[in-house]
Amino acid sequence: MNDEIFDVRAGMAETLRGREGAWAFVSGFAAYWGEPLGPGDGFTDAELDAAERRLGLRLPAALREAYRLFGRRADLTSSHNTLLTPDELYVLDGALVYQAENQGCAHWGIPLAGLAGDDPATVARPDLADKSEERWEPWEPRFSVAAVAMAMTEKLLEDHELTDFAEPEDDLPDAFRELPALGHGCRWFEGPGVLVGVIEDFSMTARARSTEALRALYEAVSADWLKG
Repeated sequence: MNDEIFDVRAGMAETLRGREGAWAFVSGFAAYWGEPLGPGDGFTDAELDAAERRLGLRLPAALREAYRLFGRRADLTSSHNTLLTPDELYVLDGALVYQAENQGCAHWGIPLAGLAGDDPATVARPDLADKSEERWEPWEPRFSVAAVAMAMTEKLLEDHELTDFAEPEDDLPDAFRELPALGHGCRWFEGPGVLVGVIEDFSMTARARSTEALRALYEAVSADWLKG
């Protein structure tokens, strides 16, 4: 694990400014909260080119960059929901589907009309009993933002000894500073050696950098932690 200081607040702010900042954030985030990214952690251009030929469409630059950088890193893409591999990408009702909820209850995509853009907006579609009621709804304004939110969320949801889960608290102690808003329905907080995400107001997840930091979290936040 990287022992250098990682400024998560500044990195999130850069993510919101553009995709170069987004990929720099993912690289720093992966190293600080787990393992550094390596050459084998992404898909190749040949694999992405094959997906374009199969689908008969162009993949946006931001999507290709994310897949090349960390598309094979399950801890950043598939701890809970699943980033589809290039050969699994498909089109559904006018959108390129790239991610699926872990029980198939929702999917995320990019409207075909936006594929010409380098960093297009994304959409989400819940799986409903009445299929006629299903619609693509706006999600993130840029794919790079959606990809960073995915990396952060999946890392916090990783099955790991330094992660834990609880019902959301109304207020966290002053030692936990709220970070920039990034990701649909997500709120992020940083405490001493710990990152906390409140997702859609129904789940609070935490990732610590050490067992000592995790114990300190339990003492500071008296939630009903699953492990603690």
